[in-house]
Amino acid sequence: MSQISIANLTFAYDGSYDNIFENVSFQIDTDWKLGFIGRNGRGKTTFLNLLLGKYEYQGKISSSINFEYFPHNIVDKTKNTVEIIEEICQDAGSISSVSEGRSTSPYQEWELIRELSLLDVEEEVLTRPFNTLSNGEQTKVNLAALFLGENNFLLIDEPTNHLDVKGREIVSRYLNSKSGFILVSHDRAFLDNSVDHILSINRANIEVQRGNFSSWFENKNRQDNFELASNERLKKDIKRLEKAAKQRGDWADKVEATKIGKGSAGSEKNVDRRAYIGEKSRRAQQQRKNLERRQQGALQDKSKLLKNIERADSLKITQLMYHKPQYISLSNVGISYGGKVVCENVSFEIERGEAVALIGKNGSGKSSILKLICGQDEEMSYTGMFNIGSGLKISYVSQDTSYLRGSLTDYAIEKDIDESLFKAILRKLDFSRVQFEKDMKDFSGGQKKKVLIAGSLCEKSHLLVWDEPLNFIDLLSRIQIEDLLLEHRPTILFVEHDSVFCEKAATKRVNLKV
Repeated sequence: MSQISIANLTFAYDGSYDNIFENVSFQIDTDWKLGFIGRNGRGKTTFLNLLLGKYEYQGKISSSINFEYFPHNIVDKTKNTVEIIEEICQDAGSISSVSEGRSTSPYQEWELIRELSLLDVEEEVLTRPFNTLSNGEQTKVNLAALFLGENNFLLIDEPTNHLDVKGREIVSRYLNSKSGFILVSHDRAFLDNSVDHILSINRANIEVQRGNFSSWFENKNRQDNFELASNERLKKDIKRLEKAAKQRGDWADKVEATKIGKGSAGSEKNVDRRAYIGEKSRRAQQQRKNLERRQQGALQDKSKLLKNIERADSLKITQLMYHKPQYISLSNVGISYGGKVVCENVSFEIERGEAVALIGKNGSGKSSILKLICGQDEEMSYTGMFNIGSGLKISYVSQDTSYLRGSLTDYAIEKDIDESLFKAILRKLDFSRVQFEKDMKDFSGGQKKKVLIAGSLCEKSHLLVWDEPLNFIDLLSRIQIEDLLLEHRPTILFVEHDSVFCEKAATKRVNLKV
């Protein structure tokens, strides 16, 4: 076991006036399973890139091990999978020698087969071109190859985005059997089953805690509630002390004004009286100063609170009321592209107030069903009975965010939504006002997804149709969106692999078979 030490780390991107990190210091052990969490745009991927030496920074990062990044950049995906694995291992420093023009791997073939077996990947994929593997299989092969490396500390950046629910369970078990990695993920169940420490980028600092996400979240809520209660108590104390100090000051001034009384100024009686009143005035002034010092102390204590309280204001939605209780019905629907069937025998209905989750493995046709309902794909054909209510207005959120360009104002105009409401929702989802001035192409993946969701919440629609809306979105924002669906119960059809979100938000599940 060794340590990775971060000392006084300060970093800002060129041209930026704001530091992403400022005088950050902490230590982590290289045998930890470390979950890395924080709001979108706080600098998680930036920190991983700093560990990889991609940027210049102030401060010091000390480590005796090599860092490797997931996902590995694979240039030629037409090569057989076994060749890709050898390339990943070589780039990761795992190829120890080269003889007669051939790479010699430090692992035995059985070790690779073992890793693939743990990830529920068939051995036959090794002889297939890498680009013929599903996205989930590619993710698993990539992980297996990197964990074959010796003395490497893995930086695993959001591995769940191409994994279905079962795939996430398999990979989380796999990671739990390993050690020596930082895992960036926004899936609560995945983190709970994978890690033993949490590294959190908060509003005011970076913290390391032992435990999984649930224990971290419980501790955070306990600390937040304590600080909120302390803040309320101090506010009352400050107000009471301020009032008491003012009363003492006013009384001291009145006492001071009575020092000159009637009678001869030089009489012994008047001198004694003036001395007595002067002493009372001095004591009153001292009491006022003591109260003011206590007030300043309370203000200082108050200033230390609430710095890490996250903005988690509730979101709102007002859906249009459709004139019929049933919105959509499918009976024995099958979908195909160019004669290739992607799903068949799909039957379900969507009625007012339902939150319907489409559940199924990757490739079971979930996204195709959504596109059929929204009329998003002219190349598909379908069989069976598909009925959609006349005049039904749908707000669709796709998986793809790559097309987002330009300003938020332009987006609001294009979508014909209220710009003020749109930006207010983004503010609640932790967008800074500075972010409003940027081009959307420079947003992080999570920020782009928030743009789509905020825009959808502003659209005048009867039905929300969301395709993996939580990809790249941070945990606290996921909880906000979850709370929105639970509180307002909009009619929604969605595909999502976050098992906790589905369990809480869905009122009905539709399971698709491959």
